[in-house]
Parts: sequence; C-alpha cells; structure tokens
Amino acid sequence: MRNVESLEDFYKRKFDWIPDNIKNEIGHFNVFKLEPLVEDLPQPIPYKRRDFYKIMLVRGNSKVHYADKVVEVKKQALSFSNPQIPYKWEHLDNIREGAYCIFNQSFFHKYGNLNQYAVFQPGGLPIIELQDSDYEKLSKIYDKIVHALDSDYQHKYDLLRNLVFELLHFAMQMDVNLNTIETQKISASHRIVTLFVELLERQFPIDEHHRKIEFKTASDFAKQLNVHVNHLNRAVKEITEKTTTHIITERILQEAKIMLKQSQWNVSEIAYALGFAEVSHFNNFFKSKVETSPLKYRNMI
Repeated sequence: MRNVESLEDFYKRKFDWIPDNIKNEIGHFNVFKLEPLVEDLPQPIPYKRRDFYKIMLVRGNSKVHYADKVVEVKKQALSFSNPQIPYKWEHLDNIREGAYCIFNQSFFHKYGNLNQYAVFQPGGLPIIELQDSDYEKLSKIYDKIVHALDSDYQHKYDLLRNLVFELLHFAMQMDVNLNTIETQKISASHRIVTLFVELLERQFPIDEHHRKIEFKTASDFAKQLNVHVNHLNRAVKEITEKTTTHIITERILQEAKIMLKQSQWNVSEIAYALGFAEVSHFNNFFKSKVETSPLKYRNMI
C-alpha cells in the first residue's frame, strides 16, 4: 500500500479537523488563502504523493523538491500538483501571500480527464514564474473562486470548474513548451512512455507503508505493461533520448539520496527497499554514481 496523503490526512495535518462534505458525491473542492508567517515556523510539508489536485498561487521565495529536480520560486509563481508526482515545499516561511485550491478527480467527473493537460503530466513543467501583472490577474480569479464557493448560487460548482480551467489555460497559454506538448499528436510510443513513467513513479516515495519497489528492470516494466521489452526500450529512446535502464537508474538514485537525507532508515534497509540483494551492491551502485559512499553522503551538510 502506497503512503499517499489523502484529503482526510491533509485536513487533519493542516487544520486538525475534517469537513463533513469531504466524501460528497459531486467530488470535493475547497480554497484557502496563504497568509504571511508571523511567529512560528510553518509545519513542514512532507515529501510524498497526494490523492488530490492542487493549484497554488504564491508570492515569495521558496523551493519545491521533486524526484528529479528542485525548482526555486524566486518571486511569484503558479504551481500545479497532481496525484502522480510526489513533492515537498521548502522555505514556506518566506511566502508572503497567495492562495490555493484543492480538488479531486471526482469533482471533474464527466468534465474530462485532468491528466490530459501538460501541467498535470510527468513531462510538463508544474511551476510557472509570473510577472507582477500575471499575478494580479490570477489573484482576481482566486477572489472569484472564494466568492463563488461562499455563495448560494445554484450552479456554483459549474462556475468553480470553469474558474479552475481558467487557471489551467492561463498557464498553458503562457508557456510555449506546455502548449507544444498539449498539441502534439500523442503517438503509441508517447502513450507507452507515459504509462512507463507513471508506473515508475507509483513506486515512490518509499516509507513504512510502502517498503520496497516492485519493478527495477526494463523487463519488469515491460511485463507489467504487457509489451515486449524491445518495444518499450525503443519507445523510451524515441521520446526521451535516454535508455529505459538509464531512467530507472536515475530515479532509484534520486530516491536513495532522498532517503539518506530525510529518513531514519539505515543503509541496509534503504538498499533492500530499492531492490538490492546485498548492501554491498547498493554501496557500489551509489559510489559509482555519486563518487562517495551512502554513509558519507548522509553525513554531508
């Protein structure tokens, strides 16, 4: 069972209460204002996956940690989070203002699959830096969202969906690369690679609830995807210009670094969790990539 933060977990962690309508048959939607930190340090947001979507408008310097990169928000940005990609925010004490809305796929039932949009896909850029004028325009959209949610308007949920799509398309039109990704004809190779990446990401993060990866080789993934391993390898190379093994190795190495820095597990436990039969194999693997041992890497400041 994967350790995924549910909507219930989110409300308990953030507010120590759970709203009555969280299992509403029309799906769940809510919006919150980000307030400047005054006294205490912010409660850390753990590195993990969520089972809901989040779109956040934020002003202030911060960093977002993903499996394969760290994205810095220098001044202000619009961010998109989805249930497939784990992440963690750092330096939330530097945030001055903003707002965010959260919702699940059920809220958009019959309104399309959100994962078809590049901002919610593994290859899309989930954080977009904004100019001051862009920030002000988006702030007004969030004001409309707050007003609609608090209203008694009969069709307010339709209005809220439209406002979410307004945020989404605002971002898509801002970034040429995102727009290109969306309008490309999705080939069979593209579909296979998308499924491969999703299957790879589903194995992480590793924690006490999800203690070991299941798939580690190209053959493991090909079997799970019901395609020949050569077909998978060709598709991955065509779309990413990297080998399947290289992508798997990069992701396992990234998770190893995360666990060494953020978990209390010892090196042997981490080696087992990442599919290494012997801790010596893991040590050799890590040292060949990072040029230092896992233990020395853990003790680096």
